[in-house]
Amino acid sequence: MSRDPVTGIPRPHHQGRHSRQAHVGLPDGSYERELGREGFFGPATQMYHRHPPTGWTQIDGLLRPRAFDTNHLPEIATCLWDSPLLLHNADVLIRYWRTHGKMDYLLRNADGDELIFVHHGEGELYCDYGHLHIRDGDYIVIPRGTMWRLESPAVMQLLMIEASNGAYSLPDKGIIGHHAIFDPGMLDAPEIDDAFLQQQNDEEWRVLVKRQQQISTIHYPYNPLDAIGWQGTLMPVRINWRDMRPLMSHRYHLPPSVHATFVAPNFIVCTFVPRPMESDPDALKVPFFHSNDDYDEVIFYHRGEFFSRDNIHPGMMSFHPCGIPHGPHPKALAAGTQVTRDATNEVAVMIDTRNMLHSTPEADGIEWADYVYSWQEKPA
Repeated sequence: MSRDPVTGIPRPHHQGRHSRQAHVGLPDGSYERELGREGFFGPATQMYHRHPPTGWTQIDGLLRPRAFDTNHLPEIATCLWDSPLLLHNADVLIRYWRTHGKMDYLLRNADGDELIFVHHGEGELYCDYGHLHIRDGDYIVIPRGTMWRLESPAVMQLLMIEASNGAYSLPDKGIIGHHAIFDPGMLDAPEIDDAFLQQQNDEEWRVLVKRQQQISTIHYPYNPLDAIGWQGTLMPVRINWRDMRPLMSHRYHLPPSVHATFVAPNFIVCTFVPRPMESDPDALKVPFFHSNDDYDEVIFYHRGEFFSRDNIHPGMMSFHPCGIPHGPHPKALAAGTQVTRDATNEVAVMIDTRNMLHSTPEADGIEWADYVYSWQEKPA
């Protein structure tokens, strides 16, 4: 891309048959692929191909697309840090935790902020700052160093995303304004209510503190969640996907970056929630093929029908390393050109990481090995 030396306005170059507008009015018989930098925030080019960019017959090596099914993980882990670690790098740890009952100890992460996404169940969260009732679809940001515990009458399934040595913040919403997607006033904070005060006691309590993946235990002759009040700007916060109002365009398929929910050093968390379908006949109705060559992409599927994927159900997690293009499956692409419904109904959590993610043996053990072939008309 060149820039006009006088005005500084970007001026794209072009060659051959192409669309003048990205994701709209593709040349007949072509497949559009976006080559983008900085996770859809940087410069980009739309390439028009004769064949789908995912039309491979086989991929060997580290960068093959992968999918994992958390429904096959062990049922219960008593402690968060005994739960399966699935993907990780120096910036982020992604775990899946099944838990239930009343925790008789407290957790404190001294390595970074925790982000909880409640995939299934409901319960009570008690922390330094008070009490929150939490339910399916909630995000809860727990700042580094906060003591906390859970109580739940039945099994809760939690996607845990640690910002290692980092902190979560809200994304810069730019020209759309800070009330877009969700107003910060929708963020709930813990309350020092009757439930919180009633759980204070003089019994023996333990606090399990994680630092550099090592656990230290602090013993108290009383419950250290004994606050009587607080004031300030540092606190856990909660938002549910049902409170989000996604950006939309009836004439243009928006990139995933517009669904940013939280950011942390070297990664971003986005939320896909139900939205109206594009109505313009020339606009793409499904995610476009793209080569996002600066970020690995993870998507956790929470509920609904995942309109760009086949054979994916709630509780599954896809992993697309950077360096290999990806996009809709053939059935989804075909259906996207003949849309018969007015809105999507999927809910999913996307995690884009600047640095390469690594899988663990626990993730390898629940992998759908044939996911790499699922872009073929007849999956292997």
